[in-house]
Amino acid sequence: MTLDEFNQQDEASALTALYSCCHCMAWAQAMTAARPFADLDQLLAKADALWAGAGEAQILEAFSGHARIGDIELLRSRYAGRATAEQGQVLQASEAEIQALYQLNKAYEEKNGFIFIVCASGKSAAAMLELLQQRSHNSRDRELINGAREQGAITRLRLQQLVTD
Repeated sequence: MTLDEFNQQDEASALTALYSCCHCMAWAQAMTAARPFADLDQLLAKADALWAGAGEAQILEAFSGHARIGDIELLRSRYAGRATAEQGQVLQASEAEIQALYQLNKAYEEKNGFIFIVCASGKSAAAMLELLQQRSHNSRDRELINGAREQGAITRLRLQQLVTD
């Protein structure tokens, strides 16, 4: 949809669209209330600013809207067996890579209390596996920051896909 169409949506429709970009209700509500936006840059800047102020509960809420990297059955059902820009090339991965992603993500979630979040756009399964291996040694606090940064990148990508001019 165009930016004008987005700006003119009723509140419920805009909220739904924004919530699909970032699974955090407070962020989506604040973005809805901030309309209208003059251009895409202003929309993205506001999205970034609001996300930068998110607390742990909001960050974890946003994380809860993601499929696990490596949970191939959920990814297949959600994306009908086709790789999307957002999921990167995980659906083209070998079974061994999928299993390794699944096992490492499971261990990561047990350690941190949330799933591994990465903006997978353009990344192969091998690259995501390497990132997961690197980040799995970080503290929970560091991973909350890393995950929030990645969520911000995912949200920007989704907003750019939502609003096209």
